[in-house]
Amino acid sequence: MTARTRLSQAAVEERRQAVLRYVAEHGETRIDDLAQHFDVSLMTMHRDLDDLAGRHLLRKERGRAVAFPALTMETATRFRENSALAAKNALCAAVAERIRPGSTVLMDDSTTLFPLVPALARLDQLHVVTNSVGLAQRLGSAPGVSVTLLGGHYGGDFNSCTGPTVTRALSRIRADVALMSATAVLEGRLFHPLNDYVEVKLAMLASAEQALLLADHSKFGAATYAYGTVADYHAVITDTGTPEAELAAIRELGVPVETVEPEEPSL
Repeated sequence: MTARTRLSQAAVEERRQAVLRYVAEHGETRIDDLAQHFDVSLMTMHRDLDDLAGRHLLRKERGRAVAFPALTMETATRFRENSALAAKNALCAAVAERIRPGSTVLMDDSTTLFPLVPALARLDQLHVVTNSVGLAQRLGSAPGVSVTLLGGHYGGDFNSCTGPTVTRALSRIRADVALMSATAVLEGRLFHPLNDYVEVKLAMLASAEQALLLADHSKFGAATYAYGTVADYHAVITDTGTPEAELAAIRELGVPVETVEPEEPSL
């Protein structure tokens, strides 16, 4: 038997995210069944599950992997932040050049926007308004960036704030651009599992001169609760892994689509 080629860390993480989604879809799964399904040794699967359990993304019990509640799995920042990183980096690189010094920028709590932080931190006289504690922390030390953190009801799964305090504050702001993502996009329609977060997104759309939607290919084809369409945005930025049918649906709504090629992770 020939030895299997050693996978890069990025490939290992991609498999672990696939394992996580599989367990979330099934509720709980026998570990030996997981090893067989993903064509890896039992020892490798135990290592994958130990890693995921260590990040509090699932529970590893005697002979079984058990999912946390589906909503937590879908929305938890710790899960979202580590998924599709190469695609998110490419999306943010495509958007960075559109942000000008002196702009007021609204940013929602999407982890898709996190890779944009280094580029924004290099700009002068930038005012960022966000409900994301994570983004505020990452941008707070940038010398040329003024950050307004919208306070309200704090949600730990998203590490951000929602509620009428946030939406009222947004109604008094006029921004140059809003940068947002969505939990899911299906045939041009947008979806999110929690209405409070939808209200914040809608308020940001109403307060910005233009809005850009950043959504990597993993966001397309799933659905939770509908709240609008991509027609609310001036453009959609996605990556080349997004199905052509989804791109066509966006274009049919009259919205320009820009696709970017994710860089291969360095080994």
